[in-house]
Amino acid sequence: MSWLASIYKERLPVLQIGKATGKKVRLCGWAFRHRDQGGLIFIDLRDRSGIGQLVFDRSVLGEHFQAAETIRSEFVLAVEGQVRSRARESINPRMATGEVEVLVERFEILNASRTLPFELEFAEVGEEHRLRYRYLDLRREAGMEALAKRSHLSAALRRFLEKEGFLEVETPVLNKSTPEGARDFLVPARLSPGSFYALPQSPQIFKQILMVAGVEKYFQIARCFRDEDLRADRQPEFTQLDMELSFIDEERIMALLEKMWARVLKEVFDLKIKTPILRMTHAEAMESYGIDRPDLRFEMKLVDVAPLVKNSQFQVFRQTFDGGGRIKALCVPGGASLSRKDIDDLTAWVNRDFKAKGLAWLKHEVDGLKSSISKFFSESELRAIERATASRPGDIVFFAADRESVVNATLAHLRLAMGEKFGLIPPDDFRMVWITDFPLFEKDPDSGAWHAVHHPFTAPAPEDLPILLDADRFEREGQHVRSRAYDLVVNGTEIGGGSIRIHDATTQSAIFRILKISPEEASERFGFLLDALSYGAPPHGGVAFGLDRILMLFLKRDSIRDVIPFPKTQKGHCLMSESPSPVSPEQLKELRLRTMP
Repeated sequence: MSWLASIYKERLPVLQIGKATGKKVRLCGWAFRHRDQGGLIFIDLRDRSGIGQLVFDRSVLGEHFQAAETIRSEFVLAVEGQVRSRARESINPRMATGEVEVLVERFEILNASRTLPFELEFAEVGEEHRLRYRYLDLRREAGMEALAKRSHLSAALRRFLEKEGFLEVETPVLNKSTPEGARDFLVPARLSPGSFYALPQSPQIFKQILMVAGVEKYFQIARCFRDEDLRADRQPEFTQLDMELSFIDEERIMALLEKMWARVLKEVFDLKIKTPILRMTHAEAMESYGIDRPDLRFEMKLVDVAPLVKNSQFQVFRQTFDGGGRIKALCVPGGASLSRKDIDDLTAWVNRDFKAKGLAWLKHEVDGLKSSISKFFSESELRAIERATASRPGDIVFFAADRESVVNATLAHLRLAMGEKFGLIPPDDFRMVWITDFPLFEKDPDSGAWHAVHHPFTAPAPEDLPILLDADRFEREGQHVRSRAYDLVVNGTEIGGGSIRIHDATTQSAIFRILKISPEEASERFGFLLDALSYGAPPHGGVAFGLDRILMLFLKRDSIRDVIPFPKTQKGHCLMSESPSPVSPEQLKELRLRTMP
């Protein structure tokens, strides 16, 4: 066996040299840091496991020392040497292997490296530059940590679910286009000219069919695709843990998932979560936080002040109340320090992003609530606002008065912005909450059309089924029909959600009628699922969790792109491979496609 072959066979992960004092070891990796001190050269060798110090001594290496002098950052090395303790003054407590070093007796430069386009350590590098050289960016500690945690998370989930009796089943990537919400990515079918496959937005239909097939407990770590505008927590392709169970209800699903995440988060992130997880209805979340994914790490609830101000002399409030709108307040501890310019900037922001017509405010000074609008309120009204919002000297109370959706969006996002600005959000805390009892439908304020809040296969709450099945009653009370849906929210981020599904034809027909989906259209879009449900479909429900979001959240990264091996930019481009890219005229001709200028 050659020397290099023996190195590859017997190489030790660098991190393990800390337990090999006095032993001969063989290592491979990249030269990370380089320090030349004449007759001694110190190189920190990095592999996937960690970093360790190598010592190249002229007196040991003789004529080969000259080759060691040519080593630079990111050269690939194979070394053999003796692990020894460092001198006391040379111990590096910040390095896991900082108490030992390897005296190199033999080495080989396996490959040289060009000068890097950016430093791997300490350097602040723009995201576009990092994504262009993603293979270098992943060599950094943060990049490798994300890859390792992703692998450990998937493995831990698989272990848990297999122990619970789940079968891992792969569902098709090429399927029929059934657009729901986001646009489908379409794939031309060469053998069926003029027809297209769609990449799956989720395995929803197939996992329900698996329940009809008798699988009973299904899971898949699935790749999904959505052609939508991108944000910090969105990508055109993403990974989700997909699950579906038969003979199940909400309580059993949520209990199982709490057990799963308690075990997996402890194993992967060393994080202990409290179970049972807090539950909050959708109505409670919207009323107190203005959003269906509240961040519960800090207080600052929204307060309905309409009963206190509806008779005030402030015409904006009176007109809003008389017109059936909402008036809510948000007290920001310490917010009285905001300047007038700060408040003007906030007003412009909520106007631009949330269509708020304005942002009224009162600062709590030593002698009470004061601002340019305080003169429109009596002393008793001001004291009532103070009591209702629990305001104290040094605080500021913001008000939003408009239709409910605008008020909630405005104050929900203002709450988060003020929590960040005034340091009210504990960065190392994780608060989980189940949001339940979502509305089954929402009405478009402009067209008056009903839309499914989740998807048209979500089951209604049994108590609300009479409203659903009575067309006249539904027109009057449709907004009160609740779904059997549930979302799991962590620190204001929804990490997953699901529902109990419809498994009977009568309820499904009523849903389609309300959504104005004709029998012909239903057959065209969902025919194979509807056929399957007619052949003895068991009661079933499921859930999907966004693994990329979970990694971003628990690794405390700012963007989902930081935890995906090869992400796309906000314009959907891969800067490294330069995709998407044009294809040849021959390929288009074969597919019978033509591009438009």
